Amino acid sequence: MARIQSPLLDGIKRLLRPLFGASCRPAPTDQTRFRFKYVNFQELLESNSELLRIIASVEEKLPGREVFGMAFLHSVASQAVFHGLRMLRGYENLSDSLQPQLRERIQTIQADLKNALSGQPHEVGPWFLDFSDIDRASTEVVGGKCANLGESRNKVGLPIPAGFAITTFAFRSLLDHSDLGSEIAKLTMALDASDPASIQAASEDIQRLMLLAPLPDGFEARLLEMQTELAARVGVDPESIKVSMRSSAVGEDGELSFAGQYLSILGVSRAKLAESYRYVTASLYTPRAIAYRLLKGVPDEAAAMGVACLAMVDSVASGVMYTRHPFDRADEDILINAVWGLGPYAVDGVVTPDSYRVRKQSLEILSQEIARQEFMLAGKQDGGVERLDVNRDLISQPCLTRTQIRTLADWGQRLEAHYGSPQDVEWALDGSKRLVLLQARPLAGLPREASHARPAEPPVADAEMLLEGGATACPGSGYGEVFLVTDDDSLALFPEGGILVARHSSPKFMVAMTKARAIVTDHGSVTGHMASLAREFNVPTILGLSRATDVLRTGVTVTVDAVNRRVYKGLVDALLDHQEAAPAPMAGTPIHALLRNIHALLAPLNLVDPKAPSFSPAHCRTMHDITRYLHERSYAAMFTLGDEASGEGGMAQRLEAGVGLDLHVIDLGGGLAGDPCARDAVSLRDILSVPFKALMEGLADEQFVAKGPRPVHLRGFLSVMGRQMVDGPNMASERFGERSYAIISDKYLNFSSRVGYHYGVLDCYCGKTVNKNYITFAFKGGAAGEERRERRARAIGLILERLGFTVTTNADRVEGRFQKYPPELVRERLVQLGRLLQFTRQTDMLMTSEQAIPAMADAFLRGETVFGVGAVQEAGRE
Repeated sequence: MARIQSPLLDGIKRLLRPLFGASCRPAPTDQTRFRFKYVNFQELLESNSELLRIIASVEEKLPGREVFGMAFLHSVASQAVFHGLRMLRGYENLSDSLQPQLRERIQTIQADLKNALSGQPHEVGPWFLDFSDIDRASTEVVGGKCANLGESRNKVGLPIPAGFAITTFAFRSLLDHSDLGSEIAKLTMALDASDPASIQAASEDIQRLMLLAPLPDGFEARLLEMQTELAARVGVDPESIKVSMRSSAVGEDGELSFAGQYLSILGVSRAKLAESYRYVTASLYTPRAIAYRLLKGVPDEAAAMGVACLAMVDSVASGVMYTRHPFDRADEDILINAVWGLGPYAVDGVVTPDSYRVRKQSLEILSQEIARQEFMLAGKQDGGVERLDVNRDLISQPCLTRTQIRTLADWGQRLEAHYGSPQDVEWALDGSKRLVLLQARPLAGLPREASHARPAEPPVADAEMLLEGGATACPGSGYGEVFLVTDDDSLALFPEGGILVARHSSPKFMVAMTKARAIVTDHGSVTGHMASLAREFNVPTILGLSRATDVLRTGVTVTVDAVNRRVYKGLVDALLDHQEAAPAPMAGTPIHALLRNIHALLAPLNLVDPKAPSFSPAHCRTMHDITRYLHERSYAAMFTLGDEASGEGGMAQRLEAGVGLDLHVIDLGGGLAGDPCARDAVSLRDILSVPFKALMEGLADEQFVAKGPRPVHLRGFLSVMGRQMVDGPNMASERFGERSYAIISDKYLNFSSRVGYHYGVLDCYCGKTVNKNYITFAFKGGAAGEERRERRARAIGLILERLGFTVTTNADRVEGRFQKYPPELVRERLVQLGRLLQFTRQTDMLMTSEQAIPAMADAFLRGETVFGVGAVQEAGRE
């Protein structure tokens, strides 16, 4: 008898091989390979999210309303290339396939970015500027801290200490005067953020060069003149006045905080001005500052130091104010900390400060926690600072009066409204009980995606609000009739001037963006592909507005206010006719034109439909195209991981779960409690993996686990028996092994269920980052005839569609994709898929007519545990 040659039979042999003499400990090479692929997949997902965030940050600045500088452009260009190459490397390692065409394209984009950013000569300008001449647009000239102080003084109207700024022109002159730029470039060219020793050595060499280099001709004389003029303004003798010299690097207190990276010196006397300036500028090259720039992708040529030279405030008290909680988005109260004396003790945590909590709008003081402060930091008469004892009468007294607390809170509201984001504010109370602002910058550490941020304006009076919440992907307002998009067919019918409403964002909506007045979705990310397209086409868009598809029905007229994340019934003229154009200080500037060039290389998305022939490396024209292609193809690469497991059963541990499957688990790390090799088998209580635990909840649902024979349609059963008799031994080539595998980590699952004549494969990532989350599911095969198997595939497809999956069916194979949803929804769908895998066993025998397709779907979605003949007959009568 001729031997049957079949890859499937060879696969069965590989599957059975581990049953004989398998060791609990996997071979190191096997374990390393699985983990290597998973680590590369994780890195690919992380870089995909970062690239989308970078693109979003570029698009947010395109209108010219947000101030930025060359440091931002260098940073986004450098980071985009880094993450693009990281994604490419990850995909090549996943797929075991080199991608020379994509690598060449990234290198071309990198060269184009370099050409766009190079050849930008440093302008020559004044070495000193008064704060009356400084605003946010001055960030390249005076650095982030000085620019924010000038903006707060001149545009918000808040008091700051008297002073002046030493510009980045002075810093560039210092470098050029002694040719320090080329020396610094040599020392930093090959630095690696992961090599602290080399960074330390380079830092010491650079700082020594800067401290020994001569100052530009005339600089010190002009610095003393500026200090004399400052002394005259505050009515103090030049020899007596003390100043604070605060770092104000380009990029500091802006897109990147550089918090704590640079030096500020308090209590500087006239004799120490030039020396202190050297130390502040040299702090641009401390080890931690160099490492920070390396990690954030900011090249040294984009770094420059400005210095704020401010008259020292004789601080009675000082401290910090956050205009909202630094990490809890649900807490919108203003938080104020205060200490006696100078502020560093509050910032550095040396003294426990007073803590005040104030409600926004009403400025009601909600709480006061008064700390016992026994010592403070104060300025010395001859310069510098010293630690002093707090006056005994003040040790347990509040640093601020209730009026002063409310004044600071009002400042915080004004700053937040002006800058459009929560603020981190430093302040001081001088000897005459006058409050002054020392620093204002964006509050760091907030989640990047605010799914339910507080509206900037109150709701429109006398207008019926239908929905509120979500996140703004593109600001603006739009009015029109709702059109619910559920699939490609409905998208093709989208009308001119409609409001596109959908369950989830999708790049496919690009075809309707020239017609849409606004877009609203139940789910989606403001850093996703479609959000980027919405900004490119300037379509007002709200994403993550839950229940939008339930409340907004086709044909209803609405007004969408994407700025404040609200949807109103009918026409709201106030939102459409009276919107004031926001100021755009950067529009028309040379640096804004450069931003547009960078945007053209990074952001446009041309690869929209993965099914289109143009979805290929040859058609990747931008970095966005490349990340879209690699992200999509990475799913397929991970989807096949379960096939490898079937040949490496020695790595797996049997799971005793009582679900009717011979299930074995391979833990890549963090998926199981304890050491699975310390026991013969693992149980459900050992599972830590979030997606696997959810799937097993459905698989182990006692209502769905078969305890006895399933209802069998006689004709279906005879059809199977007849097929076996006709096909004979050939049918063995279609029968799969009985062992199923789960490859897991804390957030990842690859599940392969091969039972009898059908198989199901599921690949999933479930974490906090919405852009990383997905489920890919496929089901194929069966013991019945081809017609019945195809009907079951279509029924499963119908179930998946109703659960929100994107579905394709081909003969008896069905595939579904559920991606970019919050983790709680991903877990919910995994539970349903577990039940579905139990529900569908042997149902191919019951698919005797077309009526069985909706009958099966309806039965499952109603929560019925068994799909029987009666359901088909009932569907037929209807």
